[in-house]
Amino acid sequence: MLGTTAAVVPGQAALAAAGASGTAVSPSPYAFADDARSIEGARSTADAVPLTPGTAYKSSLPSSGKVSYSLQLDATSNAYVSVTAVPSPGSTVSVIDGLRVSVQDGDGTPCSSDTANFGAARSPHPIAAWGRREISPTKSLCREAGTYYVFVERVDPKGEGSSPDAWDLELFATTEPRTAKTGPTSAPEVWNSASPQPLQGKAERRPGGAGFAGATPLDQGVWRDDIRPGQTLFYEVPVDWGQQLQVTAELASSASGGTGYTTDALDLDLYNPARGRVTDVGVGYNGDQKSGSLPPLPPVDHANRHSAIGQVGAMRFAGSYYLVAHLSESVADSFGDGPFDVILRVRVSGAAQGGPDYVGESQPQGVFEVSDQDREAAAEGVAGGDDTTMRVVAVGGIGTGSALLVGLGMWTVLARRRSAG
Repeated sequence: MLGTTAAVVPGQAALAAAGASGTAVSPSPYAFADDARSIEGARSTADAVPLTPGTAYKSSLPSSGKVSYSLQLDATSNAYVSVTAVPSPGSTVSVIDGLRVSVQDGDGTPCSSDTANFGAARSPHPIAAWGRREISPTKSLCREAGTYYVFVERVDPKGEGSSPDAWDLELFATTEPRTAKTGPTSAPEVWNSASPQPLQGKAERRPGGAGFAGATPLDQGVWRDDIRPGQTLFYEVPVDWGQQLQVTAELASSASGGTGYTTDALDLDLYNPARGRVTDVGVGYNGDQKSGSLPPLPPVDHANRHSAIGQVGAMRFAGSYYLVAHLSESVADSFGDGPFDVILRVRVSGAAQGGPDYVGESQPQGVFEVSDQDREAAAEGVAGGDDTTMRVVAVGGIGTGSALLVGLGMWTVLARRRSAG
């Protein structure tokens, strides 16, 4: 993944080091936040460990049964909990296997439920689902202050082809303060839903990260990277209030001369700043270049949350939207181990607008806004707050060996805008 002008990025240093030594390695399935706290999920809510918004946690999910965690919430803030499941290397999954996350209040009243699946390709990789406690004038449940519980479970642990391995989990909670004034109670009805032509131009190499905390910043442009079967790449794109995001993913033709067809060979998922899934697109592959675009999405608007359409409702706040690209393991069966070129054509249209008048701060602070630092990071491809030396490596470009040394030396001092990453 390291070219002569590429920087070492979070989640890739170990892979680069092994490659430099000549040792064949499998891509790491996921890079957890460096400061993630290790906790255990509880079988009983009486033992549920409390989650602090803005803090990343590492836990595990057994093959059967639910585990629970708790949240202490006030009566005015919205709360979101994203759970990323990471199947162990070498594990297998069924067609409908996946992750379910639900939230209930102390009386067992359901507040939300969300499911993420691996899809028809049956390729195990990091997937995320989110739970929500929302304060809304149109909803009467889950409004009281108190203890809420987050439940996590597998969808189909005993399905055909599913292995009984425990999965690693990364949990990350955020809170969103109330607004000073009550806004619209319905989503905007009119927005540009036409699919624009994919952005054109020569692709610039931008190595992806290996987890949400190490996602590589992107702005509008055409970007490329190498990806191997079974690997997952993470990027983040700042999208402000009033702006609209369009993305097309391309998988370049194979040089192996192999034949065959892989369903959903390339899967591209979009997650919002709370790491809640928005939508996705799957690209089938027969060895020739193939592409697919995310469905049309509305401009970011606080009122989108009132839509009955899930992908519209998820475009509810400004901030960093995550693009997560996965190449199915089964691509290797017909076309070899690669690497393959993946190209992302990213368009952010519309002028940034003022957001809602929040009363108080989100946790973590700044997660639902786009700062000048975020825009600079997206232009340069280095996370906001990273050392100047790393910026020189990413933008100016130096040799692979020197980049690797700099990247390893700076590994422990990378600082991100959000406290989780």
